[in-house]
Amino acid sequence: MDVSRRIRKIGMEQRIAWFTEGGSQGRIPRNFRGMRNDSAWMCTLGAEHYNIHNIDWWKADTKPYDLGIVTIPKKNPQFNIEKIRSHCKQVAFMQEGPHWYFQDYPLDQQIWYYNTLQEVDFLFVHNEIDKKYYEGLTGKPCMLMPCLMLEDNINQLPVVERSGVMIGGNFCSWYGGFDSYIVAQEFECNITAPSMGRRIEGEEQMPGLTHLPYMDWTDWIHRLNDVKYGVHLMRTHAAGTFALNCAYLGIPCIGYKGLDTQELCHPDCTIEFGDITKAKQIAEKLRKDEEFYLYCNNKAKENYKKYFNEDKFNTTIEKQFKVSPVVI
Repeated sequence: MDVSRRIRKIGMEQRIAWFTEGGSQGRIPRNFRGMRNDSAWMCTLGAEHYNIHNIDWWKADTKPYDLGIVTIPKKNPQFNIEKIRSHCKQVAFMQEGPHWYFQDYPLDQQIWYYNTLQEVDFLFVHNEIDKKYYEGLTGKPCMLMPCLMLEDNINQLPVVERSGVMIGGNFCSWYGGFDSYIVAQEFECNITAPSMGRRIEGEEQMPGLTHLPYMDWTDWIHRLNDVKYGVHLMRTHAAGTFALNCAYLGIPCIGYKGLDTQELCHPDCTIEFGDITKAKQIAEKLRKDEEFYLYCNNKAKENYKKYFNEDKFNTTIEKQFKVSPVVI
């Protein structure tokens, strides 16, 4: 039996429920067009999704789940963990956003957040640096949940002549869009940015910048496939989906250390935090040195397959469950 089938078998024999602020309920089909990172996790693990704030319909005789995974919403974090635990044999926390974000809450909510982490059985985290943080903060077992792309909807992308540069976020401190825009100008070509929830007023007035409309994940990958370069100087380290999307497509992406997807897939385009000078130098080299560009292009695709494709994800998750004291 191959690894992917073994992991799907876990999802079938071991019942997994996943709780987020999303409105859908049930399993995620593999042809789902909005197959972002969290949906890909749920789909691959065979988890059933529920809205974290709407679980009162559960009845006492509902068959319990072996594992409940909770993604705590950033804007409306508080929820009834006892309700979830009453229907799940074990409860795990899934990191959402950078590990420090809860410290922007009022103090009483920070304390609630910390106490809630103490009540779960173990934690899933994005990056090696996050693993060190949460292990130190909670003393709980922590396991990596690598960033994941499911390729079913995007495995027949058209071959296009790429041009332009995509920056990974909007002009706010969360995404570092202004820094990315400054570096992107070194490519001397059109600059494109996605439209995201933190887009601020006036961005559309930046010279040479075009915003994409809001779109589902499948359309996003098709649009990203059109560009030649990526820049994402985001200082808030989270799952690292932009760097991973670029790597899958072979688009060199300039970004900061601290994201596993950036460091592993784009080692020659990864810089220390705040080193805009180095970022500009890399951009210029990518633009002028075709051999260096092709090297980074091929390296990104190779490292995506080596570290982050679905088979590697399944192997990683299976290995972690084998060596962890947590049993599902």
